[in-house]
Amino acid sequence: MRTVFREDHELFRQQARRFIENEIVPHLHEWEHAGIVPKELWRKAGEIGLLCSTVPEEYGGSGGDFGHSAVMIEELARVNATAVGFTTHSEIVAPYIVAYGTEEQKRRWLPRMAAGELVGVIAMSEPGIGSDLRSMRTTAQREGNDYIVNGQKTFITNGGNAGLVVTATKLDPQSRDLTLICVEEDMPGFSRGKLLEKIGLKGQDTAELFFDNVRVPAGFRLGEENNGFRYLTHQLAWERTIIGIRAAASIDSLLDETVGYTRDRQVFGKRLFDFQNTRFKLAEVKAQATMLRAFVDDCLGKAMSGELTAEVGAMCKLVGSELQGKLLDELLQLHGGYGFMSEYRISRAWVDARVARIYGGTSEIMKEIIGRSL
Repeated sequence: MRTVFREDHELFRQQARRFIENEIVPHLHEWEHAGIVPKELWRKAGEIGLLCSTVPEEYGGSGGDFGHSAVMIEELARVNATAVGFTTHSEIVAPYIVAYGTEEQKRRWLPRMAAGELVGVIAMSEPGIGSDLRSMRTTAQREGNDYIVNGQKTFITNGGNAGLVVTATKLDPQSRDLTLICVEEDMPGFSRGKLLEKIGLKGQDTAELFFDNVRVPAGFRLGEENNGFRYLTHQLAWERTIIGIRAAASIDSLLDETVGYTRDRQVFGKRLFDFQNTRFKLAEVKAQATMLRAFVDDCLGKAMSGELTAEVGAMCKLVGSELQGKLLDELLQLHGGYGFMSEYRISRAWVDARVARIYGGTSEIMKEIIGRSL
């Protein structure tokens, strides 16, 4: 057992692994073709306490910590279950509501999120703005006791299943200050575009969202007006560490799988593993994966103790995502032509890993954040 985890974390891991092996793995191929995971899976996960593990028990969660979060992230990454958007829902949206929501908001949304009855998304990205969130164009104009929301969001994870959309808006189109407004899916004027076709993450329901004069009660504003950017950046260190945790788990799992493949594969009359080049390549991956694991666990420990900084979170994402791309490429190469076949997990994981250097802030943005701390 790794020192960053306690016994209760490992018991939770056993529960999560059983659920994933029984309820997710057999259906991944089907969901990747459909481009979306059925809502029934969310309800099943909620029934046994796998969603929103850090949400306090009084709001329907498990009252756990980031260690429980990491367990679920790792177990999904272990089988490359990129179709399943539990992490965005449980580790990004729910914490925003816990941190900045009113008592009424917490009781309205969190129990249903923990039960898997309400899927939460965060809507920041817009067409054409890239990483410059402050240049977004979605507006929320105050009208009496309501906000009127207009705009468009894109690249929204869980967008197809979204029931609650934490939406970044501007009260003044000329301002660079942001305000978070929570939009429910049944509000008139809210709609979704078709699911976006991607080169990877094919089972994940990534969508465009549209807001056409959506009337939202003022009581659905999350936190204070014009403080949205501060809220978003406050949570980003953990969100970026999540990407590093996922990368390390993915590399570890696919390294084990590749070692097994090279021991079974016969080439020129002997096992692929028996060629020195193969062992050297695997040794390099093992050494770098072990180094990454030590750093990621240290970052997780900092998150659990409240000591995680923006710079360290950026480092975790940067080195995790970059190494994931590099090392999965090496492992795919060892599979030869089979590595290019979608039936092999390494091929799907290699494609899926590419976006890790883009979402959550590009590698270039991570370097800028780290550079400012020097």
